Amino acid sequence: MKQLLVKNIGLLVVDRHGKPFLCGQEMAQLEVLRDAWLLIEDGKVKDFGGSEKSEVRSEKSCQSNTSHLSLLPSHLEIDAQGGAVLPSFCDSHTHLVYAGSREGEFVDKIRGLSYAEIARRGGGILNSADRLHELTEDELYRQAMHRIDEIIRKGTGAVEIKSGYGLNLDDELKMLRVIRRIKETAPLKVVATFLGAHAVGRAYAGRQADYVNHVINDMIPEVGRQGLADFIDVFCDEGFFTPDETGRMLEAGLKWGLRGKIHGQELADSGGVEVAVKYGALSVDHLESMTDRDIERLKAPLSSPEGDTIDLLPVKTIEAPSGAVGGATIPTALPGTSFFLNMPFAPGRKIIDAGLPLATASDYNPGSTPSGDMKFVVSLACIKMRLLPEEAVNAATLNTAAAMGLSRDYGSLAKDKVANFFITEPIPSIDYIPYAYTQPIIRRVFLQGEEYQGA
Repeated sequence: MKQLLVKNIGLLVVDRHGKPFLCGQEMAQLEVLRDAWLLIEDGKVKDFGGSEKSEVRSEKSCQSNTSHLSLLPSHLEIDAQGGAVLPSFCDSHTHLVYAGSREGEFVDKIRGLSYAEIARRGGGILNSADRLHELTEDELYRQAMHRIDEIIRKGTGAVEIKSGYGLNLDDELKMLRVIRRIKETAPLKVVATFLGAHAVGRAYAGRQADYVNHVINDMIPEVGRQGLADFIDVFCDEGFFTPDETGRMLEAGLKWGLRGKIHGQELADSGGVEVAVKYGALSVDHLESMTDRDIERLKAPLSSPEGDTIDLLPVKTIEAPSGAVGGATIPTALPGTSFFLNMPFAPGRKIIDAGLPLATASDYNPGSTPSGDMKFVVSLACIKMRLLPEEAVNAATLNTAAAMGLSRDYGSLAKDKVANFFITEPIPSIDYIPYAYTQPIIRRVFLQGEEYQGA
């Protein structure tokens, strides 16, 4: 048995409500203990304590608060030196396995070309697919692990990684094998998502229907047979895949145990939310073009008392192809994409005010969001989407863990959950985290109760 006691914590963010995700007004609730301590046992949270009212931080108060604990003689003690301790960020939408950068397209955007125009010229996703085709799995893994190290140091403890830069069977499988290798070797929690329907592959140019059939008949069964993915995703948007095509691919994925996660409503009112709700997708992401009608669609299944529980979320039995389906689909905003592409931001304030849950994620990728900095995502959620700091922290931790089906074990510091957390420099309040939007305040990172020492 291994024990770790973190003492002299100035601010400790804890979870005693036990909910899998937070909705509406609940998202403004964040329990913060002062003069606190945190006990870890065998990589999980064992206990915690502190004062909810005291403004005084002292070594003496922390020592007295822990006097009742049963500590092993061999336990390790860490002094937080008055810093804040928060649960690690969870990032439910990334594309961080990719080949090289696309700064040339960054300059094209400065010159006035839109994301869609760049894609029509053969750039964007197809550009990344061409580059990925040339790289070996070892080189893809090496590049990706540099990015993994980067996001861990910035406070991320669980991440979803999508394929989608292969766009043919062999290269999609290559990407998913790299993601599996990351799962096996990286200290953070990794979830894999198959995104063969990120765009139409070059070999199928002008034959989108044939490509959809290729995804359904060839890609999905092989991914399922090899057990390479946890979820399936489709880019349901203007210029990409239609709601009907998206539904067919989600249905095919369900037959192999792959629940949906949708790219939707980024470029237009594309029907992405509607198809996500219809097929019980775990999340629908982007939402820059989300409508009030979409918000109402997301509210309906959330309020239903029917159904089984899948990954802690209420989900009805999914009947394909046209039966009544539903479940809690987590709306997920990607504010870094809006920032980098100079696009409208998802209506996060409206989503929360409507009583819905909201998650945020980075969308780390080489074209539209070359950053996996979740602290910056928290700042953007406050500055551009008008979230309160407490709401922004919950959106980037517990709710985005729920958007990966992980909130039973990740996303908050609660008893018996995995001990993923970070220690900051001393800060006056949680509000300081989004306020100091470029300041590198994270001092130490712990994953499964072990301090991260770097790659």
